[in-house]
Amino acid sequence: MQEGIAAELQAASRLFGQLAEDAEFLGEVEAVARRWLASLDAGGQILLAGNGGSAADAQHIAAEIVCRYRVVRPGAAAVALTTDTSVLTAIANDFGYEHVFARQVEALGRPGDVLVGFTTSGESPNVLRALETAGRRGLTTVALTGARGLPAGPAVDHLLAVPDPATARVQEVHGLIGHLLCAVVEDALVARAQGDAAP
Repeated sequence: MQEGIAAELQAASRLFGQLAEDAEFLGEVEAVARRWLASLDAGGQILLAGNGGSAADAQHIAAEIVCRYRVVRPGAAAVALTTDTSVLTAIANDFGYEHVFARQVEALGRPGDVLVGFTTSGESPNVLRALETAGRRGLTTVALTGARGLPAGPAVDHLLAVPDPATARVQEVHGLIGHLLCAVVEDALVARAQGDAAP
């Protein structure tokens, strides 16, 4: 059993190390962080969506943005589109499950906001529809996927495709990406708040 545990840890470690040396990946994470900051600075919000474990990722990262990640700082606006069961079930009942996120983007999203869609397969119909709707409405679109990217999905502004076929590895890296973004954005928000407080 311990050999299997060690093998899982080693596989995750290799993937994390690979990404730490990937300049294109690092640059894309930085670009997404800058988009998040630009949106928040302009009074916008970060919308997040996903299914199953990816729904948990969306909620987790929204909580880090709204509350805090590592330090106390001004709150920032983020909404996980996975949490309001009345809204989700109404849309699923009236329009179909593939519309549960797109309808919320239509209602809540504004130009300059950011939509982050988590889909390990790259093929989740409700996430793809949300990204398409967001793009039409002038939101910045960010997709976090597995190695295949978005094989049949809409064009997005930023694609973070984890180069591994295992769903577990992809989800682990998605969590890491969320934390990387929260760290960079929070550091900038803290610096700005301290600058505003300076005499």
